[in-house]
Amino acid sequence: MTKAPFRADHVGSLLRPAALHELREQVRLGKASAADLTAAEDREIREVVKLQEEIGLPSITDGEFRRDFWHVDFLSGFDGVTLKREGGEHFDTKFKGGDPKPPMMVLSGKLRRTKPSMLRHFVFLKNTIKTGVAKFTMPSPAMLHARGDRASIRKVYPDEAEFWADLTRCYREEIADLYKAGCRYLQIDDTTIAMFGDPKVQEQFRKLGDDPKKDVALYADAVNAAIRDVPDDMAVAIHTCRGNFKSTWLASGSYDYVAETAFSKLDVDGFFLEFDDERSGGFAPLRYIPKGKKVVLGLVSSKIPGLESKDSLRKRIHEAAKYVPLENLCLSPQCGFSSTHHGNNLTVGQQKAKLKLCIDTARDVWGSL
Repeated sequence: MTKAPFRADHVGSLLRPAALHELREQVRLGKASAADLTAAEDREIREVVKLQEEIGLPSITDGEFRRDFWHVDFLSGFDGVTLKREGGEHFDTKFKGGDPKPPMMVLSGKLRRTKPSMLRHFVFLKNTIKTGVAKFTMPSPAMLHARGDRASIRKVYPDEAEFWADLTRCYREEIADLYKAGCRYLQIDDTTIAMFGDPKVQEQFRKLGDDPKKDVALYADAVNAAIRDVPDDMAVAIHTCRGNFKSTWLASGSYDYVAETAFSKLDVDGFFLEFDDERSGGFAPLRYIPKGKKVVLGLVSSKIPGLESKDSLRKRIHEAAKYVPLENLCLSPQCGFSSTHHGNNLTVGQQKAKLKLCIDTARDVWGSL
């Protein structure tokens, strides 16, 4: 088995069982306890780990079963981040066909990590798996700046450099504890990199007083600061897509706008990139991927139930190999199956078939995982 990212990989989130949805709602209504929910999450995570192991995935996650939203839950684990339940995010561009209405992340004080955010989640996963490598996923630090309440950030941090210094310190502390707990595969999730290719998204950031081009560099620097102390034996990948909510998306546009800056600047081992349909543009921006870095091609859609053909996947992998050597390419779904607790419009069986397709195709193309 090669070092992560693997020839056949996946982004991390998996469809939540109906029983977990129901119990989470009962907890919100005060009809069940947090302890009841934790016990149910433990049971369901054991089952979803078993599913991943049975089909032979090299990387194993907890499916993000303990999270409501892929970014909010982690960031709100830091001191200084409070959640405003009404109103949702200020980000005006809505998902095509839906609005997930995540709570707004508001800064109420300086950012500190006085307790772990999700260390317990990883420890449970590590102690549960029997085969494969336990992968932990976390949102990019950019997400607090991009999706948080900008007025509160400016109020708490008149000096923006201090904001980034405090935030990335919180990340380094969390990552250091994850490493001590045995984490050797970390994935940073950042929607901004891909979404900046959409002119509508660029305009949203200009309305906030930002220069989108400068933000690309700023956000890459923040990721690098967050992972700067990572030991050599921890693989770090970054995943970026254009939004994922109940099989819909938030933005469209190729990587051309960001590729030269983001791809060349990010100090990661691998890039999980969305390429499942025409919204992502072509493979030409891959020419900016530094030599030796891995690219995980997100060619299998986690949004639609229909299964892609192996022939079409093989063809596209070889097209991408014009820009990145074949030995540095991998295959995965373009995003998770459940970035929010709602999940995409597929069945568990269809999800399993998609993951198995990645494994089977990878074996056909590279001979091993």
